[in-house]
Order: sequence, then structure tokens, then C-alpha cells
Amino acid sequence: MNQLKYFLINLFETMFRGISIPGKTGLIKLGNPNAGSPVFLTCNYHLTVARVKQALQHIDCYLLIANSHGRNVWCGSTGGHLNNHHVISVLKTSGIEALINHKKLIVPQLAAAGIEAIVIHKKTGWRIIWGPVYAKDIPYFLRNKQQKTEEMRKVKFDFVQRIEMTVMWAFPFSLIVALITSLFWQEMTWPLTGFIWGLTTVIFLLFPLYSKWINPKKKGTQFSRYTVVFDFGRTPVILWTAFMVCLLTYGILTHSLTTGFFLRWSFISLVIILLISLDLAGSTPVYKSGLHEDRFLDIKIDKEKCKGAGFCEQVCPKNCYQVDHRNHTASIVRADDCVQCGACIVQCPFDALYFKGKKDEIVTPGQIRKYKLNLMGKRMVKI
Repeated sequence: MNQLKYFLINLFETMFRGISIPGKTGLIKLGNPNAGSPVFLTCNYHLTVARVKQALQHIDCYLLIANSHGRNVWCGSTGGHLNNHHVISVLKTSGIEALINHKKLIVPQLAAAGIEAIVIHKKTGWRIIWGPVYAKDIPYFLRNKQQKTEEMRKVKFDFVQRIEMTVMWAFPFSLIVALITSLFWQEMTWPLTGFIWGLTTVIFLLFPLYSKWINPKKKGTQFSRYTVVFDFGRTPVILWTAFMVCLLTYGILTHSLTTGFFLRWSFISLVIILLISLDLAGSTPVYKSGLHEDRFLDIKIDKEKCKGAGFCEQVCPKNCYQVDHRNHTASIVRADDCVQCGACIVQCPFDALYFKGKKDEIVTPGQIRKYKLNLMGKRMVKI
């Protein structure tokens, strides 16, 4: 893939990142693979496929694309759109087994919340190797004998990712605002568009400066713990209502109240309220969305069941675990960093991990494996 085409794909699909864009499923040969070449698996979100192919462009290998219904790897696996069925299906229908002399499948680490390595092995004979979080690390991962470093296992929110989130949020917001204002307030189209891009850019580029104050586990009161300023509850609605009352009062007292005046300023205030209520935590890979009910859960380990297999350490995107292979035990060393993705629970062969709520309620491994998160953060998607 030439660089210009790759750049345009990234730009276009980042602008519409909130929309599922599915690509073809099946098998792709990259370079000149042979029977011993590595086999990779990814989802059929078009942008993900493009980035994986870019990372593998100098590697002779096979790439299996499973049907995730156009979702990316992490959203697909946590939402039940990329699960055991989809992996088994592409393994059986792609014809890959006739082309290779091994059964090792390199799967993105962030798929571990939805794909059970043990189940795949039992049903197909394929052994899953959890690859790096980011496709760009694959070449070094292969040179390192398919062993991940600690950095390869960890999700980040670097400068490039923050730029992408800026574009993802600012583009649809500004497009909608531009279309509406062009109809009844043309002189404000460009100022409002610029304001949206400017505010969104500041929000995401300055994220490292204020991220330490974000805590999705705590419920917001007047100020949110997980959005830009205000949460999605009553506070922004009350503020907007108060502004509307003041606007009406001002218009009546100054005899300037017209339909156009009222609609214009109510629209501007609504745009501002929506922007400062943006789900900041959920827009990053390092925090749980404020919408997700799981954010109040704590990860726990049953020491009697734990055998130190180390799968938890291999799939945790926040490096919360430390495994003592000599004594066959695992411990949670960074519990506060947990983003409740459930990958460790799904992969543990001994069911030694579970979630515990503030009222001592237990969320079992069976529940985590069977029910995934819907768009509103409720664990209601049955697979």
C-alpha cells in the first residue's frame, strides 16, 4: 500500500471513526509466505486491517480477518462482536490449514476480552499467541521470538492517538454545526466551527496535564470524574435550562427577543454544553468510560485457585499483574490501574479471578464470558 493511499484511509476513517466500517473477511497472503510462516488474526474493521497490513508489509505471513461486524479489536471483543465463534469460523473456512505446517495463531492482545484461548485450542487445535497491543510493534515481536516486552502489553494515549481523538470528535460536531448554521446563521458558521476544533484540540492535547484528576471509579457530583467538565446527569441540563431562562428574560427586557435570536443562542449554548460533557474517559484507552457500570468493580484474585499460569499478565493492557513463575503465583500489583476490561478473567484457566462490587457483590468468570457490554456500558450482550 503506497503512503498516500494509507494516509488518506487513515484521515477519512478517523473522521468517521464513530461509525462501523466493515471490510472483507477471510485470508490474505502478505509477501511470499510458506508453510512455516506466521499466521496473524485481526478484525474486519477497515482501518485496523489497513494498519495491520502496513505493519506487516515487509513480513512474509498470512493474515486472517475475522468478522467483527466492522468494530475494532477492543470494542469488538468487549462488546461480543469478536468472539470464539468468529475465530473458529475464519479458521475453518479460510483454507489456512492446508497452507501451513503449524497451528499457532497470533492474535491481538486487546481481543483477549472476547476470545478464549483455551476454547479455541480445544475446538480447533490452534494455539493462540497473544501479540502486541499495537500493530507497529509486530516486527520487533517476531524478532524477539514472539515474546512481548512490558511496553508491548500496555495501552497508551500518546500524541498521535490524542490527535486522532480530536479529529474523531471535532469533525462530526463541526459538520453538524456547520450544516445547521449555514441555514439560519451563516456569519457564525466559521467562528463556531473554529471554536469546536479549538476546544476539542485543547481538551485532548492537554490531556497529560490533567489526566491524574480523572477517576471514573468515583461518582461525579457537581463536576464529573470522567468527562471534560460536567457528567451526563442533571448538572448540564440544569445549566442549559438556567441559561435559557436568562436568555428569555434578557430578550424580553431589552425587546430583542425574536425567534432567530432565541434559536441561535440556544443552539450555541447547547453545543458548548455537549462539548464540555464529552465522555473523555471513554475516549481514551487508559480509562473506563463513565457510562460503563463495571467501572465501580474491583479485580480480585483467589489465591487458592491461582496456579501462576501467567495468562493474566500476558493480556492485561495496564500491566496490573506480577507473576512469580517459580512459586506459581500471581498477584495484583496495580489494582487502581485496572480498566475492568475482563480479559484476565476470561483467559484464566482456573477461574481464579473475578470482579467484586462496592456492596461485596461478585461478578463471576462465567458472567464475564457470557455477557458483554452494550453501547451504554451495560453487561447485557449475551454470546
